[in-house]
Amino acid sequence: MEQISNIQVVSCSSSNYLKPFRVHYSQNGTKKYWDFMRTHDSVSVLIFNTTCHCFILVKQFRPAVYMCEWEKSNPQHPEVEATEGDETLENQSEPPPASAGVTYELCAGLVDKPDLSLEEIAKQEILEECGYDVPVSKLRKITSYRSGVGVTGAKQTMFYAEVSDENCVGEGGGEPKEGELIEVVKIPLQEAMNFAYDESISKTIGVIFSFMWFHSHMAPKYKISTNV
Repeated sequence: MEQISNIQVVSCSSSNYLKPFRVHYSQNGTKKYWDFMRTHDSVSVLIFNTTCHCFILVKQFRPAVYMCEWEKSNPQHPEVEATEGDETLENQSEPPPASAGVTYELCAGLVDKPDLSLEEIAKQEILEECGYDVPVSKLRKITSYRSGVGVTGAKQTMFYAEVSDENCVGEGGGEPKEGELIEVVKIPLQEAMNFAYDESISKTIGVIFSFMWFHSHMAPKYKISTNV
């Protein structure tokens, strides 16, 4: 995960995950347009291990985050479109460490299997990414919301799942054949809210929101302070 090299930025002519469009419309008589990306909806899961009273998160390298950090550290760096024979970005400026692109996230996945329900997709992601076998009946829907409303407008549905060490049937880590390289991370309940608000730790809004939801809805059940 920490060994990132041979970085190039090239134009994207086609993608299995993102398709750019421009919509023209009139609003209150004024002609406007907006650029957007069509992409898949997704599911995410807040996993709580009742054996060790900890949350199960995933940690992985995100190229988009990495490139944002690189551009931030090189504000004068021109936009590069690499073609055959061009130098890589690494040869043009000093790249940040790979850790700049690593984020903590909820277990999650794309809704790209029309024959499966959202719960079934969530179950698969929990097993593939985190190694826990959770019955669909044990998944509790928290809510759904729009993510990336300015660019994609996709919907993410968030679930909650309680697991124990007995449910752990593998190491997780994602699907290597899909290029996934995921590290499973345990966040103790007592440290969760400090973790959520620590700006030095790169994380998704889903982690913050789900920890807050747990504090409001589930912590009283366990009669445990979450150190808010």
